[in-house]
Amino acid sequence: MSYTTIDRPTDYFRCKTYSGTGSSHAITYTESENMQPDMVWVKRRDSATAWHLHDSVRGATKMLKSNSSDAETTDAQKMTSFDTNGFTVGTNGDANNSSGTFASWSWKAGTSISGTTGGSGTSKSYSGSVNTTAGISIVAFEGNGTAGHTVPHGLNSAPDVVLVTRRNQGGQRVMGLSVVGFNKFLEFDLTGSEQTSTLRFNDTAPTSSVFTLGSTLDTNADGINMIAWCFHNVKGYSKFGKYFGNEVSSDPTFIYTGFRPAFVLVKKLTGSTDSWFLHDDLRDGFNEDNEYLRPNETSAEGSGINRLNIFSNGFNVPTTDKSHNADGVPYIYWAFARHPFVTSSGIPTCAR
Repeated sequence: MSYTTIDRPTDYFRCKTYSGTGSSHAITYTESENMQPDMVWVKRRDSATAWHLHDSVRGATKMLKSNSSDAETTDAQKMTSFDTNGFTVGTNGDANNSSGTFASWSWKAGTSISGTTGGSGTSKSYSGSVNTTAGISIVAFEGNGTAGHTVPHGLNSAPDVVLVTRRNQGGQRVMGLSVVGFNKFLEFDLTGSEQTSTLRFNDTAPTSSVFTLGSTLDTNADGINMIAWCFHNVKGYSKFGKYFGNEVSSDPTFIYTGFRPAFVLVKKLTGSTDSWFLHDDLRDGFNEDNEYLRPNETSAEGSGINRLNIFSNGFNVPTTDKSHNADGVPYIYWAFARHPFVTSSGIPTCAR
């Protein structure tokens, strides 16, 4: 059984669905305890609109899209503030159309970090917000264009995921993952498979103190403002892993996480291209025709194929669709917990 240091995952991560109002709208979490988010990702469910990603390091009104390589924009009518127990959206239709339905996913960091970068090339300033318990850090830094540039992440373990993009220039959303190796990368805004390159992460795995960048513009453009979101596995709370499909819907691959997931992001790795797929346990269709959103696309919420079932200790992929379960094909996933499978005091949880 998997024990955890986090008995209440909602202290650090929240899923929240809401209906738009068309006017300033405070989205309040409904759990018994409060959580002020530092990173919020929002998507309109019922219409083809952009995704938008906000964090407290850049400021609530600063927005980057996961479905596009566009530069950062400022819009005071999308996200207007991070609140003591939720966030507030303005009048922009992508976040708050009066006839729209929306989904959001939020993470808590909260401890400030700052300093100068190291490694090769000119040292640059960085600042950020980190939560070592939940294994998340958000780091804003300036690129220096030199392979071997190292950026402190503030965590106490090496990140398993580093997602980096340019802010004041357009650029791909570049993701490095420990399960595929940092000699490879994926592009979060595109459908392509993993690619091999030393230019993104310098063929260097992160350490417990820094992540390392190559010389490419997408992760280390000289003099350009960058942002990185870093995560590492936390037993019973988060998991960033890989599984292999079997293309058998009646006996699908089961992925053990050590907790009941509230959020699962899946991406096919090898062969033909395919989208990223995001599932959670709040939107309609829980374990029966589980609905999905595609973070690299503007498309509305999809359904019609039961692609993912959630259990008390993991999930499976009850489909033969190549998006989740092609035979022998590797997939990467992110998962965050609703409940640990077993609490720190040894009490098991149950599925929904």
